[in-house]
Amino acid sequence: MIGAGAQAELVMRGLGELREVRGLTVFDLDAARAADFAARHGARLEAPATVAPDPRAAVRDAGIAVLATWARRPLLNAADVAPGTHLTSLGADQPGKAELGADLLEGARVVVDDVALAVEMGVLAGAGLDVEHAAGTLRDLMCGQVPGRVRDGEITVYAPVGLPWQDLALSWTAYTAARAEGVGEGFDFLA
Repeated sequence: MIGAGAQAELVMRGLGELREVRGLTVFDLDAARAADFAARHGARLEAPATVAPDPRAAVRDAGIAVLATWARRPLLNAADVAPGTHLTSLGADQPGKAELGADLLEGARVVVDDVALAVEMGVLAGAGLDVEHAAGTLRDLMCGQVPGRVRDGEITVYAPVGLPWQDLALSWTAYTAARAEGVGEGFDFLA
């Protein structure tokens, strides 16, 4: 986890529900905040937790790395990330923000929430890259229209401009409550 603020809190809670977390390494510009985050989440997940001295050290042995920062220049480049790592970059959500270097994104399989926005103001814009550097959208991936990882050792990146996973979680809660009450219309989300 790179960044230990409110966004990181939400992600760690969700990630622990989706899969087993066997270890946690945290980097934040505020070392005390990183240590507190590591201690709390490590105890909650019953996983060893450490604090890294810099972003590169944080991802060195990671299978999954989440970046939730306000970075205005890349924190990670291709040489910093091991083959097969998955990165979720949440910080490149407006013009001028960039967490991942162009060389990393050029060599990775990049999935975004909105290709045009990613090129205009998201992860691709921050690296000076264009449409051809996006493998597709999260919707495309979930509907089976584009594959996830296509070769062993491939680095994958999910980089939303917005927070569609939060929108989905809230929308699903409202949808299931409405269906339980017999209110509204059914909807095929994959159509």
